[in-house]
Amino acid sequence: MKKVIAIVGPTASGKSALAVELAKHVNGEVISCDSMQIYKHLDIGTAKPTFEETQGIAHHMIDVVDPSEIDAYSCAEFVRDAKEAINDVISRKKMPILCGGTGLYVDNILSSTEFSDADTDLDYREELFKLAEGLGNDHVYRMLVSVDPESAAATHPNNLKRVIRALEIYHATGITKTEWDRRSHEKEPEYDAVVIGLAYLDREKLYERIDTRVDIMIENGLVNEVRDLLEKKILRPGTTAAQAIGYKELIGYLEGETSLEAAADDIKRESRRYAKRQMTWFKRNKNIHWIYPDSIASYDDRFKIIVNNALELLTKLDFCAIL
Repeated sequence: MKKVIAIVGPTASGKSALAVELAKHVNGEVISCDSMQIYKHLDIGTAKPTFEETQGIAHHMIDVVDPSEIDAYSCAEFVRDAKEAINDVISRKKMPILCGGTGLYVDNILSSTEFSDADTDLDYREELFKLAEGLGNDHVYRMLVSVDPESAAATHPNNLKRVIRALEIYHATGITKTEWDRRSHEKEPEYDAVVIGLAYLDREKLYERIDTRVDIMIENGLVNEVRDLLEKKILRPGTTAAQAIGYKELIGYLEGETSLEAAADDIKRESRRYAKRQMTWFKRNKNIHWIYPDSIASYDDRFKIIVNNALELLTKLDFCAIL
C-alpha cells in the first residue's frame, strides 16, 4: 500500500509546525486537512501557515474553494481532490503528510470511503432547506435524530448542510449515513498510514494556547481581513465560510451587534469548544500515536524533542527512510 503520515490533534496544538519539520526530514509535502483552510482569502482566522512558516515545503489543499460559494464543498469532493494530491506527491517519490484537525477528512481519506452520486436527491435537499428556513434548523435536526441518532450525535445541529446530507442519504437509499459509513470503512484501506497526534494532558494549557492565538490573530489584522472580505462581498451571509470561527463573531462586531472585546471572547470560547469536540473525535481512534508536549519538562527544547520522538516512531515502525 501507498505510505502516508498523518499529523492530527486539536486546534493550536502545533500540528503545522511538526508537519513542516517532519517533511524536511522525510522528503515530504503537506496535505492540509482543515475544513476552513480550503477557502481562499480566509487567511489569518484559519491560521493558514505563512510563507515563512512553510519553510519551502509544498502545501496542498489550501485555497481551493471560493468562500462566496453557497453550496458547501463536500467531504466527498475534498477526499477526491486530496487523494489526487497524495498520488501526485507519491508519483514524485515524496512522502505525503496529512495535517489537520478535521477528523472527518482524515478518517475518510485513510479508510478509503467511497462516495456515490446515487444517494443524491436535489429536490429533497431543496425541500429540507425550505423546512429549515420556515421551521428552523432544530426541526430538521430532530428529523435526523429520529432516523439516525448516531449520525446526529456526531453532527452539530447548526451544521445544516451536513444534517441535510445525512437525511438525503437515508431518503435516497433507505440506509442511514452511519451504516453507509460502516460499510465503506470495511473496504481494504488504500494507504498504509502512521497517525501521530498532538494533545495536552492538561487541557487548560491547550486553552491558554488557543486564547493566545486568538489575541495574536487580532493583533495581526483579523478584523481588517474580515472587513475587507465583507466589503468586497467575498464573505457572504448564508455561506459555510461565513460561519467559520473567528469570522462569524467579527461579522457581528462589524455590524454593530457587539464589542470587539466581546467578539474576541466569543472566538476564544468557540475555539475551546471546537478543540474539545476535536479531541472527542480523535480519541475514538486507538491507532493514533500520541505525543503530549506538556509532558516534556524542558520548555526550551520542547519542539526539538517532539520532532525527535516523531522521527523515532517512524524509524521504529520501519515506515520510511529518514533522509
